[in-house]
Amino acid sequence: MNLSFDRGTLLLQPDGDVESVGIVADLPGVLWDPRVAEYRAPAWCYAELRGALREGGVVVVDELERGWVNRPVGPWRPPELRPYQQAALLAWEGTGRWGTLVMPTGSGKTRTAIAAIAAQGVPALCLVPTRVLLHQWCTELGRFYPGRVGVFGDGSHRVESITVATYESAYRHVARWGDRFQLLVVDEAHHFGGPTRAEALELCAAPYRLGLTATPPEAEAAARVARLIGPVVFDVSVGELAGRWLAEFDLVVLRLALTRAERLVYDREIEIFRRAYRQFRRVAPSASWADFVAAASRSAEGRAALEAWRTTRSLTALTEAKRRTLGALLDRHRASKVLVFTGDNESAYAIARERLVMPITCDVSRPEREAALDAFRRGELRALVSSRVLNEGVDVPDADVAIVVGAAHGEREHVQRVGRILRPSPGKRAVVYELVAAGTSEVRRSDERRQRLFPESEGGRSDERRQRLVPEGGAGIHA
Repeated sequence: MNLSFDRGTLLLQPDGDVESVGIVADLPGVLWDPRVAEYRAPAWCYAELRGALREGGVVVVDELERGWVNRPVGPWRPPELRPYQQAALLAWEGTGRWGTLVMPTGSGKTRTAIAAIAAQGVPALCLVPTRVLLHQWCTELGRFYPGRVGVFGDGSHRVESITVATYESAYRHVARWGDRFQLLVVDEAHHFGGPTRAEALELCAAPYRLGLTATPPEAEAAARVARLIGPVVFDVSVGELAGRWLAEFDLVVLRLALTRAERLVYDREIEIFRRAYRQFRRVAPSASWADFVAAASRSAEGRAALEAWRTTRSLTALTEAKRRTLGALLDRHRASKVLVFTGDNESAYAIARERLVMPITCDVSRPEREAALDAFRRGELRALVSSRVLNEGVDVPDADVAIVVGAAHGEREHVQRVGRILRPSPGKRAVVYELVAAGTSEVRRSDERRQRLFPESEGGRSDERRQRLVPEGGAGIHA
């Protein structure tokens, strides 16, 4: 039987033997294509199909494998790994080289992946979500691989045995060269648990797959990532690495009371939302948030509930107490390098205006952003404020204080933000302030984010050595 690659799919061409034809027809994902009178399957199913054909005793002329053998890669200068990075690599290799590593921001995910590529010595494609990460990966690969690194994205269209491509470029072009790589590395793999174009993975035939993420997706999203990249095979938290491999840090949660006027608005609007949401949950208890939004959009009452929900989020994003406390913290840490994180661009710009802090948002051009980061690195700027741009995909200079004013996207975002200040240096002890609007839904979300940072130990209690809760109102913060 001949096995070949054709525009993001696999063509299986039996030699006419009845038994071979029967085996192919029964393989999962294989369909008869009357346009070419051949059997066809998705490219990402290569590993499963190849294994099934071997088990069936079918002699296969594998054109993909022949191509990989003719494209040797090396020599490498393998990077030195820390013990937990070595453990991650062994876990991936021990589970068939098909899986996802969950490692905090700043823990060396990229270096671990490069060690995996070097150890396999095969053609590899690395997918990244942004152009910034594209160039960071190329730079890091150049430290350990002397050969030419291919680049597909940001105006470049060069494919080499080791290639880095953005998700979007891969989606557009991988159907033409998805058979050239034996290993697929997916950075920020959690993106493929959502609406990101999965064709970028489906059109690639690589039998070895390595996913990297700071926090894994959940439920249906996790199943999707597991299917196309591989299940989580290694998971280490910030709390487990802090103190030795990452900087020691204190997590200080400040629960700040709303003003009387803010409380009146919040209570009124949240009740409008809850009334509609409770009614929806009674009818559809297993429905998702997206299902509620779709259903609510079809009625005046539902649209009012969504508007009320947006009002509460906007109100708690930057309350009066958060404004005052942020000012006190910036004054207290005026000699430190501080990253301020908000839940939306509107809050980021408000803080930038009030406190004369440089904003880093999606509206800031790349040259201006890089100039600001360089000034921050040199100490000419002492603080930056951002909503989401600094969460991932940007090489942020060393900082030692983070102030989380607002969060919009849960535990994953929080882990990424905390990781931004945990680069170790002699004697460093970082601090993370989380400003939470007391008596609102922010309290519950804060508890969930903290649990992700400090998972429960074997004794059943979370690690409380590095976290402190300040009572409602934030008493003592102005001392």
